[in-house]
Amino acid sequence: MRIAIVTGASSGIGREFVRQIEKFYKELDEIWVIARREERLQELKKNMSTYVRIFAGDMQKNLVYKQVLNRLENQTPDIRMLVNAAGFGKTGTVEEISKQDRRLQPQMAEVNCCGLTEMTCLCLPYMSKGSRIVNVASAAAFCPQTRFAVYAATKAYVLSFSRALGEELKEKEIFVTAVCPGPVDTEFFEISGTSASTLKESFMACPKDVVRRALLDSRRKKELSIYGKAMKGARIAAKIIPHKLLLKIMGRLDRIQSEKNEEDTEE
Repeated sequence: MRIAIVTGASSGIGREFVRQIEKFYKELDEIWVIARREERLQELKKNMSTYVRIFAGDMQKNLVYKQVLNRLENQTPDIRMLVNAAGFGKTGTVEEISKQDRRLQPQMAEVNCCGLTEMTCLCLPYMSKGSRIVNVASAAAFCPQTRFAVYAATKAYVLSFSRALGEELKEKEIFVTAVCPGPVDTEFFEISGTSASTLKESFMACPKDVVRRALLDSRRKKELSIYGKAMKGARIAAKIIPHKLLLKIMGRLDRIQSEKNEEDTEE
């Protein structure tokens, strides 16, 4: 049985991967989807041609991993693609977010890093020549970010992990692609909140376009998938400009925007 597995499938980029993946792999028998919101997964299932198997659960808890592992052991499928799209972020300084909820930032690391790693380890024994792993990172992985410190750090982990894993799996001809988009028009910002700067909003991308580019880049065995010229430019800048200077620039832009927002409020 040939399958694909997608985490974070109830919304945003994860849901879009499920929608597009059956066109990418036309001979899939099933797509396994993982997310907390079962009603969203059921709704998605109704609109798919390929059979969708639902695993509703929280990736901060062991139960969902046990359910997936049990199914893998019982059916021994051929996993053609694993998409690790589950994750979340929160905007604000480390201190501000800790005051709101001291567990929020550790939870970010648990989902974005630990969840992705555990799911990868579960699936690897069931992957073979030509299988793909697509890990959703972010352009935030290219350098540290003020007011996004933990999120950017978790995505730097995803990028580093993906590159190293890809090298390890070369001989088996299993290919790993890290997807590094900039801001994407999804529900992500309902949880993260908006940053003081509107600069990111001007580069907002459509999830359909980001996922299409990611699948094409995965097909071409690329280690990175970066959508849009602006984000490709950001990657180059992060390589050339010292991160200390970039942090100063981002901090300055945030302060300018904050002052502007305060002026607009007063008016």
